[in-house]
Amino acid sequence: MSLSSAGWRCVDVLWAFLALCFLLAFCAHKISPYLPRKYETCGLYVLFQDLIRYGKTKQSLKRDDWLRVFDVPKRWFWHFYAISVGWNSLLLTLYLNFTFQHQSFPLWLTGILDFLTGVPTTKNQAPQLSTLLVQLLFCIHSLRRLMECLFVSVFSDGKIHLVQYVFGLGYYLILGLTVLCSDRLGKGTGPLLSQLDWFHVAGIALFLGASLMQHQSMVLLARLRTGKSGAVETLAHRVPNGGWFELVSCPHYFAELLIYISLSLVLGGQSLTWWLVVLYVFFNQALAAQLCHDLYTSKYESYPRHRKAFIPFVL
Repeated sequence: MSLSSAGWRCVDVLWAFLALCFLLAFCAHKISPYLPRKYETCGLYVLFQDLIRYGKTKQSLKRDDWLRVFDVPKRWFWHFYAISVGWNSLLLTLYLNFTFQHQSFPLWLTGILDFLTGVPTTKNQAPQLSTLLVQLLFCIHSLRRLMECLFVSVFSDGKIHLVQYVFGLGYYLILGLTVLCSDRLGKGTGPLLSQLDWFHVAGIALFLGASLMQHQSMVLLARLRTGKSGAVETLAHRVPNGGWFELVSCPHYFAELLIYISLSLVLGGQSLTWWLVVLYVFFNQALAAQLCHDLYTSKYESYPRHRKAFIPFVL
């Protein structure tokens, strides 16, 4: 869907709705310190905080025992990336078969894409280099994050809400479909290599740079809990330093945003659908970063005041 198009599809409405929800959640969190303290014990307020917080930002939240029933371990984050690797590898395989073997998508996939885009399947649809690259890059991203969760990150006994867990599983399923939805409205024609353009190179370069930035940040976080030998020495939370942590509290969240922007560039920057995904990621990661930043500044008196939460020098 191009930026100049007036029509909105189901997939666009979905991502716009999710972006709006996290924008409202971010705004609600920002104004919550100014509310009367009596609201801190309000059931609705506690439920809201329980749903937006996870890990270390949830530990100080005063919750009733019945809310803790819905806690699952934060270390289960690797489930999200395992699902993403499997699902998006399947979609990539199907797209490769469509591109090089001229095999049609399965009927179940075609039906889903028809519903999400409102654009019926046509036999004249040409394979898009942009779509193929985004699928490949996203599989690489998911595999890297899976490896980091399993072999780099050191998880404490932090928790996430069951709703967050289910949402995370569904998120990576719909994201892979969203890439194919963007393909339905692509403009590329002719052989794949003839479609290569400058924005593909720029997007891949940004993707690689942001991925390196995120990996380095994850390594620095893991080292806060390990010794020189690599063995885990503590599960306590410490102030991160070094790298991009000198500028923001959560550079790994900033890198996540840059990764999604890079994929939008690979798509030519003309997909309204994917920019709505980027908008959702922005508000989602901004909320998570702000929660971490607030924890650091309230818990550590010597925490550097010049650090922003999410975007260097801005937010």
